[in-house]
Amino acid sequence: MSDQHHETQTGFVYKKLPGTYYVESGGRTVVCAISSKLRKVLLLPPRDPKSLPYYRVYAVADIKSIDPVAIGDEVRFVEGLNAGGDDTQRVNLIVEVLPRRNALMRLATDQRKLQQVVVANVDQVVAVIAGAKPVPDLIMLDRFLAMAEASDIPALICITKADQPFRDYVTQAINAYRRIGYTVIETSALDGRGVAEVRAAISGQRSAFVGMSGVGKTSLLNAVQPELGLRVNAVNQRTGEGRHTTSHLEMFALESGGAIVDTPGMREFALWEIEGNELALLFREMNPLVGTCKFGADCQHVHEPGCAIKQAVEAGEIAESRYRSYVKILTK
Repeated sequence: MSDQHHETQTGFVYKKLPGTYYVESGGRTVVCAISSKLRKVLLLPPRDPKSLPYYRVYAVADIKSIDPVAIGDEVRFVEGLNAGGDDTQRVNLIVEVLPRRNALMRLATDQRKLQQVVVANVDQVVAVIAGAKPVPDLIMLDRFLAMAEASDIPALICITKADQPFRDYVTQAINAYRRIGYTVIETSALDGRGVAEVRAAISGQRSAFVGMSGVGKTSLLNAVQPELGLRVNAVNQRTGEGRHTTSHLEMFALESGGAIVDTPGMREFALWEIEGNELALLFREMNPLVGTCKFGADCQHVHEPGCAIKQAVEAGEIAESRYRSYVKILTK
């Protein structure tokens, strides 16, 4: 099956099912499969300046990801390829994934230690956490924020169920996030507070929503746009929240412009290729202090004496809740 006589077109992937990708291109939807070449990578030897002006491939290896195509990817595809000698058997094939400007990744928990790109080319991460029930998980929130920092994606924090009283530690944490530069929106789908602010923040943007089940994402999205949360939740129910592979994801267009994608099952994310002594760089308030400790860049900021970050925590310059999250993520 060759595409040499077919013209390639470009579009972006807004929906995926096992083995099937929905590409928006020029206002139309093209349903595609992917080329087997995208699942392989050519291994090339170091180039000899005296050799002929081409490389000789010495091996072909599997790629180090579960799926080479992710929601949000800009791709090149070819339409109407002959799939097997019969003119009635024609397929549309994705033949290239264009360079990503960013990507949210997690580590697939199988023996091959493959990475999984959950969504690519987004404008922001929207981290959603309940202000009341279920008990606010600040460590998980800080994982999401670190993941966004690692991917160089701006993050917005949405606190749901603001019609209920917050515990003191939640209020203190909200103030701490705002001090270090995060936008925090307190919302309630019940009385409508914060909904217009969220709608304005995501309009015209491609937003990836992250947050565990039960925190009120569905209700919040329904308040932002009628039935949006129900449509997103229907996809998540088919996907199976908490699974280690995301085989069915979909990006939904907003009436106000832009789009959102929910990312269920992100509990098991891993900071891809981040060494332990680099984790503090992903905490905004710790980042400027990295390298100023007694043991320099080798400091883990846990037990070492003369640690600038621990001193900042003791001085109240870094919130204890953020430091606890750092230690938990580091030692997990």
